[in-house]
Amino acid sequence: MPKAISIIDDDPGVLDSLAILFASKGYEVARHSSARSFLDADYVSGCVISDVRMPEMTGLDLLRELKSHMDPRPIVILTGHGDIEMAVQAVRLGAFEFFEKPFKHDKLLETVERAEKELDELSELRERFESLTQRQKETLRHLIDGLATKDIALKLGLSPRTVEIHRAFVMSKMSAKSVADLLRVCLRLGWK
Repeated sequence: MPKAISIIDDDPGVLDSLAILFASKGYEVARHSSARSFLDADYVSGCVISDVRMPEMTGLDLLRELKSHMDPRPIVILTGHGDIEMAVQAVRLGAFEFFEKPFKHDKLLETVERAEKELDELSELRERFESLTQRQKETLRHLIDGLATKDIALKLGLSPRTVEIHRAFVMSKMSAKSVADLLRVCLRLGWK
């Protein structure tokens, strides 16, 4: 399956340049001249590259919108008028990376490849999580809340031995060596 990317910029020259760059690297490119156009279009998996300053909806507003809907796609923000405050705000909102124009194309390509790799890893984590039974998910929740086996058994109305079995399945399916590993996985999945 070809890699996909969405590019959003109201400057036709930048849009064309980036589309050609990524198409030459084998990406299927979805081009949008506005954030609204992107939101109204069919979903395209893969990284999103967005300019900041656009009419109607800025790149930061788009970032807020996507993150509020738990959109897993990594978002790279571009701007021709950036400052440190804007970069910090973008990262706090969940941007994968922030580039000030002009930028080196090879650095942008490397960043998108890194973002795609992380997206693939996150997708694999989600699949592993979805392979858990409901009881295993409950056990996982209590484990990362710091409860001991006997306390989990009391909460779930199970024997401690049964909780140990569920715990072993959770650790195995999630490829975790410790509860700390489980916590890191759950944080990557967006658990709070």
